[in-house]
Amino acid sequence: MLTTDRMAHLARLARLAPEEGTLAKFGEQCADIIAYMDILAEVDTSAVEPLYSPVEHSTPYRADEPVQKNMHSDVLANAPETDGQFFVVPRIV
Repeated sequence: MLTTDRMAHLARLARLAPEEGTLAKFGEQCADIIAYMDILAEVDTSAVEPLYSPVEHSTPYRADEPVQKNMHSDVLANAPETDGQFFVVPRIV
């Protein structure tokens, strides 16, 4: 089991501020999770092909065709203020 001091240290690293009484409970829960991971680590997966995703799916592709569009005027039309060629924004510095 993880000690209360160890759980307090982990909580500080995670920027958490749990109540003192919950640290022991969290330690028990973490120990249970680690024990379950140990059980999973014992499973023989040598004959299993690695997967990137458990869901079998294919990605539809489309043709990569360049399209020439002059969107400059369309984009500037949506701006609150322009100088005709660029956006005008408030000075920050």
